[in-house]
Amino acid sequence: MQAAVLKGTHHIEVTGWENKELASDEVRIRVKSCGICGTDQHIYHGHPGSAAVTPPIVLGHEFAGEVMELGAGVTTLKVGDRVSVDPNMYCGSCKYCRDGRVQLCDRLQAVGVTRDGGMGEWCTAPAANCYLLPDSMSYIEGAMVEPLGCVLHGFKKIDIRPTHTVLVIGGGFIGQLFLQLVKKQGASRIVVSEPAIDKHAGILALGADEVVQPTEAALEGLKNRADVVIECVGRKDSMELAIEAAGKGGQVLLFGVASPETQITVSPFAIFSKELRIYGSFINPHTHEEAIALIEQGIVRVEPIVSHRFKLEEIPEAMSRYGQLNVAKGVIVY
Repeated sequence: MQAAVLKGTHHIEVTGWENKELASDEVRIRVKSCGICGTDQHIYHGHPGSAAVTPPIVLGHEFAGEVMELGAGVTTLKVGDRVSVDPNMYCGSCKYCRDGRVQLCDRLQAVGVTRDGGMGEWCTAPAANCYLLPDSMSYIEGAMVEPLGCVLHGFKKIDIRPTHTVLVIGGGFIGQLFLQLVKKQGASRIVVSEPAIDKHAGILALGADEVVQPTEAALEGLKNRADVVIECVGRKDSMELAIEAAGKGGQVLLFGVASPETQITVSPFAIFSKELRIYGSFINPHTHEEAIALIEQGIVRVEPIVSHRFKLEEIPEAMSRYGQLNVAKGVIVY
């Protein structure tokens, strides 16, 4: 098969790649669509993903496709099934798994991170990680189930009430997913901070009450206003803004993935005196099925906010120029 193989930092190439032998509990999938995640970009630039990455490897942990072959022990799926894959695999025996916090598993493995993923024509995955897609859903929607599942995990940590003002920092793909969930929840006012003016109309159409550019004046006006702040960027300045923007009793969700070297400056007195609640959120434990239902019912729209569609052979250039291309969300379509 052909696959986009990560061979080292800043080095990915499309080449022939061996189909892995199928274990008894696995299925072989013909990949139809695969998302390019911000985490893939982190890995491309030499940072870890949800777990350590050892090249050469085929990236891609957001993908959907058609089941083409069954392992000897698989009884829950059949050839021809359309599936979306939850990439994360937990050991089940460490203290975090036994405590019900599987996302913190000491031996976490993931398709597209620690083993070959969806940036290839074929991929093997455990049958237990495959979720049937309704016929009404496209394969692009199926690939976007995984990022929506991650957003759901973070969203469930915060308490949004009809009286609340919610600030979403970052109006890219993830910010727009959060926006739709917040809108469904019924917040009083939703403000999105997004520097790219060309995204503002779409963000307003999805339900934001106000979209601001992060200018000095706008940032000053945001401070101490929000009941809930959802940070979707992962930059030093945006994470510091998130804490400054939270009002008394506020909740702050730091969802954006920062590089491991990033450090932020915060005022402990502000956290103390405003009695802030600050949350982190990591991957997507047990949210795949709910994410499929939200997309199927039209509660969350994902395909219209995918900004770029790539062919497999375009991936090396796309990965090297991702930021320059102003990609909100890119998917590989086979």
